[in-house]
Amino acid sequence: MFDFVRKHTKIMQFVLFLLIVPSFVLVGINGYNNMKEGGEAVAKVGGREILQAEWDAAHKQEVDRLRQQMPTLDSKMLESPAARYATLERMVRDRVLAAAADDMHLQISDQRLRQLLAADKSLDAFYDANGKLDAQRFMSATGQTPEQFRAGLLAELSSRQVLAGVGGTSFATPAQAALSLNAYFEKREVQVARFATSDYAGRVSPTDAELEAFYKANPAMFQAPEQANIEYMVLDLGTVMRTVAINEQDLKTYYEQNASRMSGQEERRASHILIAAPKAAPAAERDKAKAKAEELLAAVKKAPESFADVAKKNSQDPGSAANGGDLDFFTRGAMTKAFEDAAFALKKGEISPVVETEFGYHIIKVTDIKSPKQRTFEEMKPELEAEMKKQQAQRKYAEVADTFSNGVYEQADSLKPVADKLKLEIRTAANVRRTPVPGAPAALANAKFLGALFSPDSVEKKRNTEAVEIAPSTLVAGRIAQYTPARTMPFAEVKDQVRQRVVATRAAELARKDGMEKLAAWKANPATANLPAAIVLSRQETQKQPAPVVEAALRADPAALPTLAGVDLAEQGYAVVKVNKVLPREAQPEAVARQDRDQYVQAWGSAENLAYYNLLKQRLKVEILAPKPSGLEQPGQTQ
Repeated sequence: MFDFVRKHTKIMQFVLFLLIVPSFVLVGINGYNNMKEGGEAVAKVGGREILQAEWDAAHKQEVDRLRQQMPTLDSKMLESPAARYATLERMVRDRVLAAAADDMHLQISDQRLRQLLAADKSLDAFYDANGKLDAQRFMSATGQTPEQFRAGLLAELSSRQVLAGVGGTSFATPAQAALSLNAYFEKREVQVARFATSDYAGRVSPTDAELEAFYKANPAMFQAPEQANIEYMVLDLGTVMRTVAINEQDLKTYYEQNASRMSGQEERRASHILIAAPKAAPAAERDKAKAKAEELLAAVKKAPESFADVAKKNSQDPGSAANGGDLDFFTRGAMTKAFEDAAFALKKGEISPVVETEFGYHIIKVTDIKSPKQRTFEEMKPELEAEMKKQQAQRKYAEVADTFSNGVYEQADSLKPVADKLKLEIRTAANVRRTPVPGAPAALANAKFLGALFSPDSVEKKRNTEAVEIAPSTLVAGRIAQYTPARTMPFAEVKDQVRQRVVATRAAELARKDGMEKLAAWKANPATANLPAAIVLSRQETQKQPAPVVEAALRADPAALPTLAGVDLAEQGYAVVKVNKVLPREAQPEAVARQDRDQYVQAWGSAENLAYYNLLKQRLKVEILAPKPSGLEQPGQTQ
């Protein structure tokens, strides 16, 4: 076969041309790439698909962002089906709002964008001493180019305007707010008789025959889940770092290039006098504040030693005025940019001209300067070596990751060849299930890896899984050594569990029957009702009563009080609730009442936003095709 191919190369090229070109003609190059790389559609918005690959990439970006912000966050929460589905819902929401913003021609002016960027203090750290944006540092920290960040911000701000016109104009009259708030905070005096399942358990004595009959009728209750004994290996940055060796000369060169950066930053101690004038203040007010600042500047220039006294008497910064304006030591990035530039341009003892920031007008005096002490090569050697190893490992990781991914695929019947080549440890785990268990190692708590482990290819053919990324720069691959399918456990093994189920079920039935009989008797002859002392229930003060009891008490018709109601508590038994009277809401201080009204209006605005968003989804014929994890609300029911 291969001899024929080698001898008839031109013929084979022609045949391949005939086979491949029509497929591109029929589906197009982009369609071909999408089928190959994008995966199936997981949602549709206005006829446009969101592909599996886009969802995976967006969730990875979200996980990376959260890990960076909260390093101690449990990785199992980030990779749960609910977390992944939440990412998909956010993607759908973003596209719905972006489509609406585009349809309504909503845009943000460049001037407004510049104002917002200038007000974002988190971006100050990315500017150098000359006010120039360090694009490389920005990309390392955010994973985006400045242009991508700007485009994303523009799209977000435009989308915000879609809902701002709805929720931002919501209002409620005091009477409307009072009607809803009084109902929400309402209290009721009730008496609750509980018929607890545990009180009836002693009356239930099932026979072995009854237990076996229950067992046979309910096999799903006594299932042992599928499980497997597995082998797996992990490739991460730490593993690669252990293979990196740094020579002495490279360390010395790196020291010479980075000693000043790693020795620390210069610190300045300064005092200031602030005449407050927010940027939103009228021009006349700002001019008056600036004139006052110029007047104080002239005074301290004449008598520099009086700076602290002048600050105590005139500065409008409540945090520093009492200390003579002292701000203690700070480094670059700690203060707003205009203030920082002025402070770091002064020598010790010098006083700045009037400096304008978004807070008002400042007069700054530098009172001390701490220059960083440059450490010797020997002092910094461990730190330098660790940093160089990390940098080289990051560069080497991509190459090693390719070897890892290709190896577990190409030699799919064993992990050993790749483990030997990359010097990785093959780990084992017994009784692994499709869903993670509390305390499982990171790899075995990752839903995507467990899904790959229990895929048909892995279970039936005992092949290696693909390389699965479970965290930034962390790959894992595994294989099943022994598989046990789900099974119904033998009666003898679960007899005690069966007994507990039967006793609980029958005890709950007895409690329900007794409670319903008492309810009927007490309704027929209220004087015979034997009820505990009255308690006061509200949504805020549940008195440790079950939620259905609280709900029943608050739903009772006020015009029919006093009244009796029965509440089925399922496995907990039954309750009879007597609602005696409604207690009026206590009068609130005006400040609290105003805050409650504001929160009500905000909640009303959120409800209007949600209703409008759901309307937009209907217009754009939104479909979420990915299966919704159990226990979640219907898509689109929350914002």
